[in-house]
Amino acid sequence: MLSAIFPSRTVALYMVRLFLVRTFGIVAGLVLVLLTLNLLSESGKILAVPGNGQDQIWTYVSLRGAELIAFAVPYSVLLGTILTLMQMNQNSEIIALKSSGLSAHQVLAPLLLASVGVALASFAFNDRVVTRATATLGRWQDLDYAAVPVDRGERTDVWVRNGDDLLEVDRIRGHGNAARLSGVTLYDRTGGNLMAILRAPHARREGNAWRVDDATRFDVASGKQTKLGSVLIAPGVGPDQFTLATVDADGLSFRALRSAIDDLDAAGRPTKALEGALWHKLSGPLSALLMPLLGAVAAFGIARSGKLFVRAVIGMALGFTYFVADNFALAMGNLGAYPPFLAAWAPFLLFFLIGEAVLIRTEE
Repeated sequence: MLSAIFPSRTVALYMVRLFLVRTFGIVAGLVLVLLTLNLLSESGKILAVPGNGQDQIWTYVSLRGAELIAFAVPYSVLLGTILTLMQMNQNSEIIALKSSGLSAHQVLAPLLLASVGVALASFAFNDRVVTRATATLGRWQDLDYAAVPVDRGERTDVWVRNGDDLLEVDRIRGHGNAARLSGVTLYDRTGGNLMAILRAPHARREGNAWRVDDATRFDVASGKQTKLGSVLIAPGVGPDQFTLATVDADGLSFRALRSAIDDLDAAGRPTKALEGALWHKLSGPLSALLMPLLGAVAAFGIARSGKLFVRAVIGMALGFTYFVADNFALAMGNLGAYPPFLAAWAPFLLFFLIGEAVLIRTEE
């Protein structure tokens, strides 16, 4: 079976080496350029914070660099494919392979196999490194590049609406009925008008509401402040409304995001946008598998006909059109216009068929 797909081990290794060297060379170049441009705008903000210096600049480089690598890999696979096939076409190596009886799919098989490896490595890198870098960088930027406190699984500065009332919590620890709230402020509103402000240092779950101790109430109309002691507030507000108030799909691994979606679904809250992001964590890295198909138009056809450059442009156009369609479908999924699965996988399946059609037509 393998001998039918890869008749020559030497040729397969040669093509894979050409492809990987060009692909990762382009990744390094793109990341270097984009990171340099990004530092021009962000380094001043980082150094403006007292105590920040070179170490913080390198921390930013490591965090932003991980995101840029994930961004650059699919584009680099496309450009690496086109450059590899253009060189082989110019050197008449494609003609030699075709003359030996190989089909177009057999010629591309080494690149497709290498793309599968790139896709798997990209998924692992995104899931283990990029998500953590994104979450850390997001927290750091929220603090305007000041020192980030140690993350102990707590959530801070969460707002929840309960009817007309607004509930602000400085910090949440724990999950479910074991959740504990610190720095609780309840804005009692009627018809959009603020009537009173209740403050308490702590709150714990009790029945269908929250028990606060040492509470004080400030009446807006009279301007008087009253000590209430221990009272129940926010009936009907569940712990999930605090712990799941903000779910950043980009900052969570595949397993963590799936768990968050299950928790939100159990709480009866909408999850369509997050489901689309979950599926895209799979379809995004797999886009590397499409690039040899979309860029294959540069491989076939006679180089001396003068149309090799045109073929390369067509391959790049197909690849970049896929990225536009992918972002558009994901945006439509976030708006609820597309089902989550369709938003993540429709562009992949559509351009897979387009790539196959162009490959077959080009071979003919």
